[in-house]
Amino acid sequence: MPLSIREACGVCGGWAAGQPMAYLTCFALYALQHRGQESAGIAVGSGNGGKIWLKKGPGLVSEVFPDTGELKRLRGSLALGHVRYAYGGEGRGPENSQPLLLRYRHGEMAIAHNGRLVNAAGLRDELAGQGAIFQTETDSELLGHLIARQNNPCLEEALEAVAPLLEGAFAFILSDGKKIIGLRDRHGFRPLSLGRLGEKGYFLASETCAFDTIGARFIRDLAPGEAVVLDAGGVRSYQILPPAEPSLCIFEFIYFSRPDSNLLGKNVHLIRRELGRRLAREHPVDADMVTGVPDSSIAAASGYAEQAGLPYEMALVKNRYIGRTFLRPTQRMREEGVDLKLNAVEKIVRDRRVIIVDDSIVRGTTSVKLVRLMRRAGAREVHLRISSPPVIDACFYGIDMPASHELIAHRRETAAIAREIGADSIGFLSLEETVAALGLTGEGLCRACFTGSYPVR
Repeated sequence: MPLSIREACGVCGGWAAGQPMAYLTCFALYALQHRGQESAGIAVGSGNGGKIWLKKGPGLVSEVFPDTGELKRLRGSLALGHVRYAYGGEGRGPENSQPLLLRYRHGEMAIAHNGRLVNAAGLRDELAGQGAIFQTETDSELLGHLIARQNNPCLEEALEAVAPLLEGAFAFILSDGKKIIGLRDRHGFRPLSLGRLGEKGYFLASETCAFDTIGARFIRDLAPGEAVVLDAGGVRSYQILPPAEPSLCIFEFIYFSRPDSNLLGKNVHLIRRELGRRLAREHPVDADMVTGVPDSSIAAASGYAEQAGLPYEMALVKNRYIGRTFLRPTQRMREEGVDLKLNAVEKIVRDRRVIIVDDSIVRGTTSVKLVRLMRRAGAREVHLRISSPPVIDACFYGIDMPASHELIAHRRETAAIAREIGADSIGFLSLEETVAALGLTGEGLCRACFTGSYPVR
């Protein structure tokens, strides 16, 4: 449960005549809520062009759309949705909520985006020098400007012309009120999948768990550099960008994705349990029990306990009615928030040697608090085990992460990390074992935060 590493966004959208698309998109956003909790939005189109209906705002999906009956009554064959968490230099103002609805010479255009364009600053400066006026700090608006300047009434052709200008990590979903277009970057950093909705409908989403929520059937993941078009004619796709070395973010498996989602044909929960088993083999320790940090580390902790032959105990209890700690404006407030959010069960841990399994360590703030919680509850020993390698460098591909020098593992040995956190010992899963647990070739994954080697400069 790292405090300072968060996915930036979740996107979804689809086409299905005769279906309550706004209503279904809302429930797909509920399934993607973990990917962003700062704002939510839905854009709805008739499928024949014309005006696009939009509603968005700050807060959770349930706060922005408290009356789902309104959405159920909306008529429209297509819809796209977005949940957001700001990262880097992006502001958290309401103007940055998505989808963005842009009006230009050829009508209206709605855009939702997950990821980060690494050349956004250069493109923005170039367009501003030509007189462009920006209302937001989003990459979605940047793409809208580029498309509008093509002066092409065909959204597909305009997108195909500007896509080669985009560098970095992105999964875009766009609509002109006639069709839905999904586009994935040529490295495939950010996930995007296609599902079947009803007899003739299709749906795109950042994670497959969204399909389960709305009754869609998973078809496949979009290929890196692929564009998929959904309209009255069904679905068609083409390679809009030449594919590069596949680089799906490895943290999708470790932390970001919901455990009931599938990525590259692999179930996330089963992968995390296997990470825990391998962690137990690599870093065993004499102890009395294993516990996991709710919620993303539970699977890895259960795998560790199984492999080690130790009982798994729910020694940490999460208060689910406390706001997200990472949204608090100061580091001190975030640290205090951990005490409110988690509590150790004294009757379970007193006088026992405890292994805490967590999925990652970023600044180390949460780990310090966890160790203190256990010691205050009377634990005799506290051993920390991490089901991923040390995070040594920052991410530039759409993940909110501190600068490299703020990371506790940056240029620190394992023993020094354990001392700083206050644990009796600490063990990280090696990169080799992490990749092996996924059953994939390491070349198909972005591991830059573990290695400092970046697929895109």
